[in-house]
Amino acid sequence: MSLYGMMRTGVSGMNAQSNRLGTVADNIANSGTMGYKRAYTEFSALILPSENGTYSSGAVKTTVRNSIADQGLLQFTSSTTDIAIQGDGFFLVQNAAGDQFMTRAGSFVPDAQGRLVNAAGFYLLGTTNMAAGLTPDDLQVVSISSTGLTASPSTEGVFAPNLPALAEIVPAGSRPSDNVAGAVFSGKTSMIAYTGIGEERKIDLYFAKTGDNTWEVSAYDAALAGPDGGFPYSEGPLATQTLSFSATNGALENPETSTLVFDVNADPTVLQEFTLSFAGAQSLAADYTARAPAVNGSGTGGFDAISIDLDGTVSALNRNGSVINLFRIPIATVTSPDRLTTLPGNVYQANNGSGGMTIGVATTSNFGEIVAGALEGSNVDIAEELTSMIESQRNYTANSKVFQTGADLLDVLVNLKR
Repeated sequence: MSLYGMMRTGVSGMNAQSNRLGTVADNIANSGTMGYKRAYTEFSALILPSENGTYSSGAVKTTVRNSIADQGLLQFTSSTTDIAIQGDGFFLVQNAAGDQFMTRAGSFVPDAQGRLVNAAGFYLLGTTNMAAGLTPDDLQVVSISSTGLTASPSTEGVFAPNLPALAEIVPAGSRPSDNVAGAVFSGKTSMIAYTGIGEERKIDLYFAKTGDNTWEVSAYDAALAGPDGGFPYSEGPLATQTLSFSATNGALENPETSTLVFDVNADPTVLQEFTLSFAGAQSLAADYTARAPAVNGSGTGGFDAISIDLDGTVSALNRNGSVINLFRIPIATVTSPDRLTTLPGNVYQANNGSGGMTIGVATTSNFGEIVAGALEGSNVDIAEELTSMIESQRNYTANSKVFQTGADLLDVLVNLKR
């Protein structure tokens, strides 16, 4: 055995333990970093061929890997935009240069433009395409800024009141549809609809009994009401419909065709057809009762809060009570997560070893689910790291003794000439 080879083997061992101590140091330093995945060192022997009874010492080689597939504990927070993944997958983020990466660090906060950015400065990517099988081209930097909301016009609604079966029949000439002062009606409800530009239109709905088991409903533009807020309106009804009920049980007959269709747009040159269905209405021996009509659409008044579902759908609760789906947060997976390329900022990139990236929707197939108001903690175990530190320290010392012994033997060899 060569004394020089022995010394080089000792140096190789010290370098290997130094690498291991380096991963331990990083793990301990990042034990509180959200989404951090612990690094660990694996050793492999480099053996040199030996002949004629001699042994040539080799070396030890180290490979540093990350436990990316090992999930950290979820820690719940008070921020809605803090998100974590329960299960497999990664968030997709982008840096200022437009490069895309994967990450498990979900501590996102909105910036001045409403873009969601994490502590490392990466912007969250989302999509308005709600289908599975997404590609990187479907992604974009998303924003929850209320200035980015667009108005959603009202196109349909549902209203199911109870019309009093024992009410008096309103004679012709004094019904709401006649638009006369002192019109007689048995029920009134107002509703809000929205135009294509987000303008609120208040619609007054009047009900009058016109015959046995027969009712008439009329819709008026509340902005055209008379001085007392009622009849006569400056213009006639937007629409009028007759509703028929069963004499046996008071159920609405022909619910499919019992609809009121009218234009809710203030501009008469722009038609915005709105259909109000009365499916579920009934006529029983009780007072006029009605819940607020359920109407789709929204205005442009901004929103009060956002919510994130398990499938990554981000919704905004409008100040008018409506809910708008803004975008969806996709999830990416790879075949071998532990072999991803690790980059600064808790981000990863796919490579030949990890396999290609597949983008999809949370809660489907092998994708995990998104948990809002939570963060994934580091998967570092401090006790395990301290144990590894002690082992590496002892091993480093032992390898240094090998080097020191080789050096002492060289001194003996040199002194033989004296």
